[in-house]
Amino acid sequence: MTLNDTQRALLGGLIFDSDAPDRFPVTNPADGLVLCYVQAHGAAETTRAIAAADTAFPAWSGLTAKARSVILKKWNDLVLAHAEDMALLVTLEQGRPIRETRGEVTYGASFIEWFAEEGKRAYGRTIPATLPGKHLQTIRQPVGVCAAITPWNFPISMITRKVAPALAAGCTVVIKPSEETPLSALALYALAKQAGLPDGVISLITSVNAKEVGEVMTSDTRVRKLSFTGSTPVGKLLYAACAPTMKKVSMELGGNAPFIVFDDAEIDAAIEGALASKYRNTGQTCVCANRILVQAGIYDRFAAALVEKVKALKLEPGWREEAMLGPLINQKAIDKVEHLVDDAVKHGARIITGGHVDAQGPLFYQGTVLTGVTEDMEIFSTEIFGPVAPLFKFDTEDEAIRLANNTPFGLAAYAYTRDIGRAMRVASKLEYGMVGMNDGVISTEVTPFGGVKESGIGREGAVEGLEEYLSVKYISYGGLGAI
Repeated sequence: MTLNDTQRALLGGLIFDSDAPDRFPVTNPADGLVLCYVQAHGAAETTRAIAAADTAFPAWSGLTAKARSVILKKWNDLVLAHAEDMALLVTLEQGRPIRETRGEVTYGASFIEWFAEEGKRAYGRTIPATLPGKHLQTIRQPVGVCAAITPWNFPISMITRKVAPALAAGCTVVIKPSEETPLSALALYALAKQAGLPDGVISLITSVNAKEVGEVMTSDTRVRKLSFTGSTPVGKLLYAACAPTMKKVSMELGGNAPFIVFDDAEIDAAIEGALASKYRNTGQTCVCANRILVQAGIYDRFAAALVEKVKALKLEPGWREEAMLGPLINQKAIDKVEHLVDDAVKHGARIITGGHVDAQGPLFYQGTVLTGVTEDMEIFSTEIFGPVAPLFKFDTEDEAIRLANNTPFGLAAYAYTRDIGRAMRVASKLEYGMVGMNDGVISTEVTPFGGVKESGIGREGAVEGLEEYLSVKYISYGGLGAI
């Protein structure tokens, strides 16, 4: 399936129909067809974009928060007005089922709307003076030019979650989206310009050379903040590269989310929560349930009920309305999932449904459930990023906490229990930035998103997301006399 005329118009003339050395193809993972060609930028274009952002910064930051809010609200309205075409665009370049990408569009727009309002509340403080004749206060100011590097799995919301608070705070932004999904970013850019965003306030770098672009972003002294969502190894490299210029950073990195089901859980609710957390986006989310820990007393019953639900998930090209699972993003993703499943089976796990590439195509992996999985298998410590649910058995609450925390990652965790005391104990002991207690879908624009340990630094969304793009200036006024 290819782009239609409306979608091409939405991209604002920013795509190309012929191959050339300075262009790269964007393919549909469902059928392997080339959707279009996109300009391939490099170090020179990135440097020019940073210069444009630096030039635009004084005027943009000098606007009132309300004036910036008006433009952001227009951007939000335009995204929602084009929601159906935006959703299909994501489905075509990423493979995600259309019933989910519609939600991705509204979720992405929610951050624009939220920060359009929250930017008006970047408050400072008046501090009681310690000496007569002084007045002490703090003010919040935008950090300056920001760089954002975003992934392919949520190609709209991962941009708006970074760019909307930056713009609301008064910053200017240079964005490098994933080369797998540049079309969503190009559409967002075109709509932002249509909403009235001045030249240079946001720039978009589409590139297949992430290393080259990243080196410019991290080394240029005009960039005062870097926000990255992606793997922990890449995040560590970027973090280190920002150290010489002391940039402010926020990193949303890898996860290894435990999903704990206690004997006293409401099993039907836990099954629905597991399905939502594990199989959303065909298992390709950073907060995806990676290890499903089930207490021994209900292990077999839970496994049987989960298998029946997983068998009912329709694996089809994402543009079909009935599709519930789609293709993985590329062959590398398939290879990783196959390796993890094969390793688990080799060491004693059992496939009770799925476990193979489907006849739909080379990037379609079946919804899979594994039982008899143990913590000495590679799948225990590796982020799967595919539609595979490994079930681990535990006996006691303490064992569940130990298994859950036995990872260097700490992004999201989930637990199901009807015991309020247990819920409070478990939530406090889980070493994660976010916990869903009897809740498998935890992300929203009004709450802080982020992790601890090797899952990252900083938060996105909520008031905390705005603070990431503001610096605090303390001002001491002396010689005022009695006031």
